[in-house]
Amino acid sequence: MTLRTCLIMMTALAVITDNLIIPFYPQYFAERFDNPPEQHVGLYLAVVSLVVMAVFPLWARLAKRVHPVRILISAQLMAGSLTAACYFIDSLPLFWVVSLLMVVFKGSYLLMYPYVMSLQQQDNHTQTIGTLSVVVHFGAILGAALGGLILQIMNIGDVFLVMAAGDFIQMAICMHLVRGYLPAPGEQPASDEAPVKNEARSLPAIYRLCLVMLLFYFVGYVTRPFFAVYWQQVAHWNSEMAAGFVYALPGAVAVLALWWGRRATKQGNTRDGILAGLLLGAAATFIQGFGDQWLILLGRVLFGWALYQVTVRLDALLFELSSPEHYAVDFSKINIFQCLGNMGSAYGAGLLVSHYGQAMPFWVGAAGLLLTAALFPVLVRKPRWPES
Repeated sequence: MTLRTCLIMMTALAVITDNLIIPFYPQYFAERFDNPPEQHVGLYLAVVSLVVMAVFPLWARLAKRVHPVRILISAQLMAGSLTAACYFIDSLPLFWVVSLLMVVFKGSYLLMYPYVMSLQQQDNHTQTIGTLSVVVHFGAILGAALGGLILQIMNIGDVFLVMAAGDFIQMAICMHLVRGYLPAPGEQPASDEAPVKNEARSLPAIYRLCLVMLLFYFVGYVTRPFFAVYWQQVAHWNSEMAAGFVYALPGAVAVLALWWGRRATKQGNTRDGILAGLLLGAAATFIQGFGDQWLILLGRVLFGWALYQVTVRLDALLFELSSPEHYAVDFSKINIFQCLGNMGSAYGAGLLVSHYGQAMPFWVGAAGLLLTAALFPVLVRKPRWPES
């Protein structure tokens, strides 16, 4: 088993275990802390996102001095210990403190993404990003499903013990990698894992790409928060199961897109692929706003394809503009703007639906994707000379 495969498997394990409890926090807070207000749960989840966004740049800077896998040994030990401690906590303020410290250390596994990319030849970046994208997406779905299954046979607080076990398994994997896979200090990695150096790092272009990411993640995800409610209002097949299936349809299309990308002999120009994906995504979002279930189904399929192509190529563009020694730091910059876009889309969707109805997020999303397509070639031009 190659180092790359081990790291991807470890990423999948991290995503699955971290998502065991996320869909069930409202039930957990109600059972353990005597029914605090619903806004409290929403505030907690928002703070979790802010903590991840704030601490990842610190992990990225530490990774410039210490190998990411070695960082994860200590970080996952702390994460597992704090996660297990959450099982015993009955005080809400203490739970906030301990669980947010847990999130600080759990966020270190995001270092695996830029590290895996640093091991790859630049021609393989798009395919590797696609694999990681599918792993993260379906890891989240599988984690939520397993969390529901665990709750059928265990108490809700017991999930934290399962999560802690996942952290300790990741720590053990990292210790195994340190012994058998990582080069000794000063030694070069094996030839089949040696990356091609990208000498040109365009920092201004990376910051402009951050703005594109912020806009794209806002308009691309503004339809998600109320999609299930919208489907149940307009469709004949309006059960919760049907709504969940249609909601997850873009994820299934992403797997098909990954399979297609592996079969394709030529990936095409990164920037042209982004523009085409943005335009297709705008059309797919637009037709979903008409309230017809068949148009919504068609739109979900097209949107899934477009979303996959754009997200994978935007990430690939980051690594094209960056250089291997700066991958982690530059990825942390992008991650901040992605998180801000996601948080803004959730808040914006609530405002749009409350004032203008369920269809308005689709009109705004379509217009925003067109705006992103117009701004992208202006903001992110191919650099003509290296900058540092």
